[in-house]
Amino acid sequence: MKNIIITLSVLSAFVFNIPSNQILDDSKSVIRPDSTITITISVVGDLMCHSPQFEYAKVGKDSFDFTPTYRNVKKYLESSDFTFGNLETVTAGRKNGGFTGYPFFNTPSEYLDALKSVGFDLLVTANNHSIDRSEKGVLLTIDELVKRDINYVGTYNSKTDRDSIRLYDIKGIKIAVLAYSYGTNGNVIPKGKDYLINLIDFNLIEHDIKTARSKGAELVLVHYHFGDEYIREPVKSQKDAVNKAIEFGADIIIGGHPHVLQPADFFKTVSGKLDTGFVAYSMGNFISNQRERFKDAGIIITINILKDLNKDKISINEVNFLPTWVFKGNTLNGKEYVILPATLQSDTTIDLSLTDLKKMNQAFQDTREIIRKYSANPKLKEIKEID
Repeated sequence: MKNIIITLSVLSAFVFNIPSNQILDDSKSVIRPDSTITITISVVGDLMCHSPQFEYAKVGKDSFDFTPTYRNVKKYLESSDFTFGNLETVTAGRKNGGFTGYPFFNTPSEYLDALKSVGFDLLVTANNHSIDRSEKGVLLTIDELVKRDINYVGTYNSKTDRDSIRLYDIKGIKIAVLAYSYGTNGNVIPKGKDYLINLIDFNLIEHDIKTARSKGAELVLVHYHFGDEYIREPVKSQKDAVNKAIEFGADIIIGGHPHVLQPADFFKTVSGKLDTGFVAYSMGNFISNQRERFKDAGIIITINILKDLNKDKISINEVNFLPTWVFKGNTLNGKEYVILPATLQSDTTIDLSLTDLKKMNQAFQDTREIIRKYSANPKLKEIKEID
């Protein structure tokens, strides 16, 4: 069971709407001499749902089960203290234009049930598909997340909600999570309701980071939805946005939108308790129907953070990464999408063809080369296996 306290900070910090599984055990928050706290934060890339995915997940006339997709990666997601990813769809219900994939996504709410069941604590909702079902889609998606005790960041149901900083107490380390998108695919944000989604605005980002620090954030994590699709190197606008976030005081920066993996690197922070920060420019697709090379590859990144309670210092011990690949096809369970990790020993329901094996191994090797392209830091390690 994950122990997380969420504090939404507006004018003053207060505990708000804490799910039953997110109450911090008091015994873990007591500072003892010569003691340290270690936490793990895991992040994945774009969580998409093209129409073939919900067709494969259909188990009844109007019911769906997406959970089997994650059966081989569940242990990596639920074992972390805090797990999040980018929800690149809305869940606005069948009555609002029906369930659809690209270019205007609307996904059955059972998609969220699967994410909850495999360990996701928070979903980033600021991306170019956030307004695919207009304001109603934003609000209904938030409602579905709240029903499931899944935290959200990046879209909001009011100005008060937008101005509330998501501050998470994870076993005694306070981390703020902020999220911004480059745009909304031209979908119009209603006049006077800019609070519905955070767009990349450096004045806003600077303000939010300063507010987070003033409310006690020891670490600030910024998620950007930015860059050019299918480009495996960060473009100038990405580098500029990352540099601005670092200048404003961000400690960890995670990117999405290109739908392919881009390199990761470490950087020297300019403020806060963390000396060396970490950036992953694009996490690529974790699950989608995009089948071409690089687009069918994903990754789980797990950041191991240590706090020395005596010195009041925080450091990144190491960053672990696990390459993944999306299988699509017939299994013993029928037609399925299944995420396969590089650590997989076997999945007896799947008979991989020679073509599948070649694509999977190519994806794993591509990921290893891309993720390490900018950094040979020994703290960046591939996950081999966990019990």
